[in-house]
Amino acid sequence: MNPCPCGSAKSSGACCDPILAGQPAPTAEALMRSRYCAYVAGNADHLQRTSAGEALLNFDRDDVRRSFAGTEWLGLEVLDTSGGGEGDAEGTVTFRARFRRDGRFHVLSERSEFRQIGGEWRYCRGDVAPDAGGCAAGQVGRNDPCPCGSGRKFKKCHGA
Repeated sequence: MNPCPCGSAKSSGACCDPILAGQPAPTAEALMRSRYCAYVAGNADHLQRTSAGEALLNFDRDDVRRSFAGTEWLGLEVLDTSGGGEGDAEGTVTFRARFRRDGRFHVLSERSEFRQIGGEWRYCRGDVAPDAGGCAAGQVGRNDPCPCGSGRKFKKCHGA
């Protein structure tokens, strides 16, 4: 089984791959998870195709593509969902995504808003909490917990 990068504990084929291939997401959370996987895979087409409203107006394909270079996505944690189910018109998903860029660990915390448009979920906007500035890999002790959130020691995870 090839586990899905979104952290759902499902295989990619049973989770985000069908949505990345164009199948409509059944819920706002499923769309958000597939968008995380699009960042992991460097799939700007999916990110643009699943955006609407403010998010689509602010979408800059070149900026997004530049962000792919040098970014290693380390994990996704869904913190809360509100609405966004199969019978809902709107929903929110609050999540935390961990990544490493330029040797520094970062955490992206966002409350994302989704809307059903034409029977399909679309990402409309997100309120991003400020990053705590990142943590340089050299500032993490070998026996400290890994900043990626895996629960393992840094030396056994991203310090290997």
